[in-house]
Amino acid sequence: MDKISVVVPCYNEEEALPVYYKEMCRVMDEMKDVVFELIFVDDGSSDATLGIMKDLNEKDSRCRYLSFSRNFGKEAAIYAGLKASEGDYVALMDVDLQDPPTLLPEMYEILQEDGYDNVATKRVTRTGEPRIRSFLSESFYKFVNAISKTEIVDGARDYRLMKRKMVQAVLEMSEYNRFSKGIFGWVGFRTKWLQYDNIERSAGKTKWSMWKLFKYSVEGITGFSVAPLSLASVVGVLFCLLSFIMIAVIIVRTLVWGDPVSGWPSLACIIFMVSGVQLLCTGIVGEYLSKTYLETKKRPIFILKDSSDDKEQKHERA
Repeated sequence: MDKISVVVPCYNEEEALPVYYKEMCRVMDEMKDVVFELIFVDDGSSDATLGIMKDLNEKDSRCRYLSFSRNFGKEAAIYAGLKASEGDYVALMDVDLQDPPTLLPEMYEILQEDGYDNVATKRVTRTGEPRIRSFLSESFYKFVNAISKTEIVDGARDYRLMKRKMVQAVLEMSEYNRFSKGIFGWVGFRTKWLQYDNIERSAGKTKWSMWKLFKYSVEGITGFSVAPLSLASVVGVLFCLLSFIMIAVIIVRTLVWGDPVSGWPSLACIIFMVSGVQLLCTGIVGEYLSKTYLETKKRPIFILKDSSDDKEQKHERA
């Protein structure tokens, strides 16, 4: 009998967690030919999320939990859950039910019959999402696909069901700076995409602010493309050529018409513009350098404070 591990990252989700568990129970009861384990990953929550996970673990042996020592981010939670999973198939989904669990039977059936290694999902609409956020998201996908060799599908969710071979491939990419959407695309494997309309959260509030989304997009760009570095070099060459042309123009103008002292406002603007470009290019280089610096430290992606596995080991010793 096949086993499906469902990895569920959680950060301050005390309202959504019981609703999610109730919905997942319906799906698990429907898929009677499959053994399930639900792996809830507490990403340093400050509310009652961990307590609810422990209660679920007490009443349902299919529920496991991992709890971080602090907030390490969703990417770390995904990696920890995948690493702890034991199933032949591993699903990844959000706890807010924007990833509908009702798709799991269809996803499992596709992997059984059609020879795919991975069934992933993507939204075809963004109903309920602010327009500016939708615009920026669509722009990001267009930009990153234009500069990267790794395809990142527009509207792609983290929600997917993978075979064990693909999970192992993802775990082998144990880099500190993680961008899962890019990693899933980079490892390859045959993927079937399921489309569905956007679903609003079942409970609670989103933890993704515009600033967090911006930092996450920078992570994706710098993690899967070196085009910004090349752009910085090209801009530098263009400004050098422009400066030579301007020097030639100034020399000719001085020889022909003299050299009247004028144009200091435009000169000031040019200085500010050139300085801004220099700082931008330095910032791009610094961004890549900082990623290299963090990777060389070899710090752990996450630190566990508590888990249901520790609890089981204590019972065994007793």
